[in-house]
Amino acid sequence: MKLRSKLLTVLTVTVTGTALAVLPMATSNAAEACAGAWNSSQVYVGGNTASQSGHNYRAKWWNQNESPATHSGQWDVWADQGVCGGTTPPTDPPTTPPDNPPPGGTKMASAPYLYPGWGSPPDAPELMRQTGIRAFTIAFVLANGCNPVWDGGGSLTSAPHFTTVSAIKAAGGSVVPSIGGWQGNKLGPNCSTPQALAGAYQRVIDTLGLSAIDIDIENTDEFENYTVADRIVDALAIIKRNNPNVKTILTFGTTPTGPNVHGIRLIQQARAKNANIDIFTQMPFDFGVGGGDMYNATVGATEGLKNQLKSTFGWSDQQAYAHMGISGMNGVSDQGEITTPQTWERIRDYAKSKGLSRFTFWAVNRDRECTDGSTGAVSHCSSIAQPTWEFTRLSAGF
Repeated sequence: MKLRSKLLTVLTVTVTGTALAVLPMATSNAAEACAGAWNSSQVYVGGNTASQSGHNYRAKWWNQNESPATHSGQWDVWADQGVCGGTTPPTDPPTTPPDNPPPGGTKMASAPYLYPGWGSPPDAPELMRQTGIRAFTIAFVLANGCNPVWDGGGSLTSAPHFTTVSAIKAAGGSVVPSIGGWQGNKLGPNCSTPQALAGAYQRVIDTLGLSAIDIDIENTDEFENYTVADRIVDALAIIKRNNPNVKTILTFGTTPTGPNVHGIRLIQQARAKNANIDIFTQMPFDFGVGGGDMYNATVGATEGLKNQLKSTFGWSDQQAYAHMGISGMNGVSDQGEITTPQTWERIRDYAKSKGLSRFTFWAVNRDRECTDGSTGAVSHCSSIAQPTWEFTRLSAGF
């Protein structure tokens, strides 16, 4: 998050679900026998085959619960391989599209950013009790060499971050770590290979017992450095193969009309490298020009991301929305934009209506009115008139 560059001197939600088994590749024989019948609960990867309604189909990329009979167009996930003559009984296509097309189909609880040790952070379990929030994005995992550490010092088990994570879990909540951010020594540039970077991510997953990780890819050292950006995508592909039940999230900046050139390339590389990213989350603030109306700017950015995902992956509107998230900024942003609780509620309702999978904001530390005369984008308050913890309470309704 950019706010750190102005304020510092120095984005796991537990998703309950059944682990998904990736099927070994199956192919039809020379006699064009039917492949195994398509199963809506199975995961298919590129090259897998399945039969439905007397036809064989070949998967082009990762999918689940996407009927071959209705998803075999030019830009769809399945390629029709023609009539098959085996005895496998065909399955009927679903009469309606899946409600939650994967990956990213399982909606995550709203997880606003919480930064332990900065900006007078609130007591997380007490905040949960007061607002109903059940999850937090904990900032930030940085690097000591290629070793993941909180804020670039100590270790993953250092206070106050680890003790905060433990307290949230003990209160029945869940966390997702924000790995990266706007400022600091990051893992992407410091781990020299995708394998080494994936190993660093894996240590975060294992140490904190996570079901999701959020890579906050920003600035010229990661987002605009294509060697590093590709390394991050490759590392997330490794994480997904080794941890199919762990959600992978990419968080990055945007324009009021959708991803910029760096964001578009990042999405296209995720597709080209078969990274199977679950959720692409944009940060719709700090627009500079055109960001005065934060509701319309956020909707414009989100619709632009949806269109980019559709054109890159061949998804429907519903599928694209299910792979998307919004990460806003409460109160006054770095560039003087203002998001009020009323605006945030409208944004929340829009995100719910479209079926987005992730909803967060920067940051809980700022979710209160300033009482010390502070103005602008400060660390401990929003610089607007608001009830205490109002953005957090509204987010809990996502």
